[in-house]
Amino acid sequence: MAIAIDFGTSNTVIARWNPATQQPETLNLPGLSVITGHNPPLIPSLVYVEDASRREVVVGQAVRDRGLDLKTDPRFFRSFKRGIGADIQGFLPEIDGQIIAFEQVGQWFLTQIIEKLQATMPDVGESLILTVPVDSFEAYRHWLGEVCQSLPVEQVRMLDEPTAAALGYGMTDAEVLLVVDFGGGTLDLSLVQLPKDVQAGKKPLGFILKWGEKLLAENSGQRPKTARVLAKAGQNLGGTDIDNWLVDYFATTQGLKPTPLTTRLAERLKIQLSLQTSASEVYFNDETFESYELELNRDRFEAILKEHQFFDCLDEAMTQILQQGRRQGVEVSDIDAVLLVGGTVEIPAVQTWVQQYFDASKIRRSKPFEAIAQGALQLAQGVELKDFLYHSYGIRYWDRRNNCHNWHSLIKAGQPYPMSDSVELVLGASLENQPSIELIIGELGAQTGGTEVYFDGDRLITRNLANGQTSVQPLNDKEGARSIAQLTPPGYPGSDRIKVQFWIDSQRFLRITVEDLLMNQTLLENQLVAQLS
Repeated sequence: MAIAIDFGTSNTVIARWNPATQQPETLNLPGLSVITGHNPPLIPSLVYVEDASRREVVVGQAVRDRGLDLKTDPRFFRSFKRGIGADIQGFLPEIDGQIIAFEQVGQWFLTQIIEKLQATMPDVGESLILTVPVDSFEAYRHWLGEVCQSLPVEQVRMLDEPTAAALGYGMTDAEVLLVVDFGGGTLDLSLVQLPKDVQAGKKPLGFILKWGEKLLAENSGQRPKTARVLAKAGQNLGGTDIDNWLVDYFATTQGLKPTPLTTRLAERLKIQLSLQTSASEVYFNDETFESYELELNRDRFEAILKEHQFFDCLDEAMTQILQQGRRQGVEVSDIDAVLLVGGTVEIPAVQTWVQQYFDASKIRRSKPFEAIAQGALQLAQGVELKDFLYHSYGIRYWDRRNNCHNWHSLIKAGQPYPMSDSVELVLGASLENQPSIELIIGELGAQTGGTEVYFDGDRLITRNLANGQTSVQPLNDKEGARSIAQLTPPGYPGSDRIKVQFWIDSQRFLRITVEDLLMNQTLLENQLVAQLS
């Protein structure tokens, strides 16, 4: 049985292929899932650590049901997906004598889901498909691969989210898509071009994270495709922010103290207003024994959004993505379809906002929660091996003009591997009596903008960097890893001293060979730097 998991910042969706109906269906896992309003079963991406040493955790809706979702409790984790594989500025809690990293929390979360699946459906275990952001860094994909090795599943694949969304919405005949992913934490706009085999009606098969021997024997020698990102833009804005604005509104108008309960009631009001023009919830204060009726209509709700410059932020993101698209030669009229995913796109005012930019016939919004997970299920039975790189890779250098460090790309995204020819770089000493030469190699994000992850008080948030900047993850920026050549005798400025050759082998490993031109010696040969994405 094939299972697909769309691991989200706020909610996680699990889907399976129903052999009786020959259709995908979203799974409800008792104790973990919640069904709110007309939404499908969703698993809140929440973790509470009861005992870190024994790996005893509570995940999903059970965290809320047991009242464990207290922001001030260091054992409670939310939005932890943002921190996986990222350089976090902030404090990581120590629980039961252990420093708990976001990678560990994410592993506990996914493992608990898989175990619950297997307890509910014993035939689970043959194939698992995980969806990932199309521009996620290698650190996130590498973490996902490590997690998968410990899962009791025969085969694990991953597929980029825009391609999965296109499959979920049945848009395989489209070439250029705008995916509006507006969830609980962020608004992400991705202008993507689907691979030719998807447009021709063939389903992309993703990148293998884990093989079973049987599947490996049956599916060798094939090639994958993935969506190509033409432009990206976004805002550190999502459904959680809206919930907080509503809590603040009721704190001002009715004197309600912000608590996890009032936040949950605000979320319910927001969901109701996606279906009707007015909503109400009853709040009972168990300390004062007072009750309040929280009421809100759609007009007042939209006024609150405007007061917080909500639509101004959306306009800014849309302007960025369309400008970037034009620089790639893509006009608004060239966009074949606009796919809405994520819970916040359920808000009628958000749908109206999208229609200001695109004709209603191009907009798809019927599966905001399920499109990605259900689309991933429609992969063909065979499995293809990825034969190109998702990211560019380069070296850091000192930019004298701007008086700062910058990055020079050496290996471009889309590079097939193994590489038939190496990339050469000749370097010289910059100081008198220089004993060694250091080189920092990095994985380069999209040049149209990057994402910074950091703490703001008790909230883990993301912020998109200014347009034109490049987000980078260094691969060897640590003590003992930067030096690639010890110079004997020491180097002097004014002449070339070493030659560095870069290439990618068949296993996606970046390797280098370093030659000392003065001494005619090989200092490093076929040295492993990192496994690439």
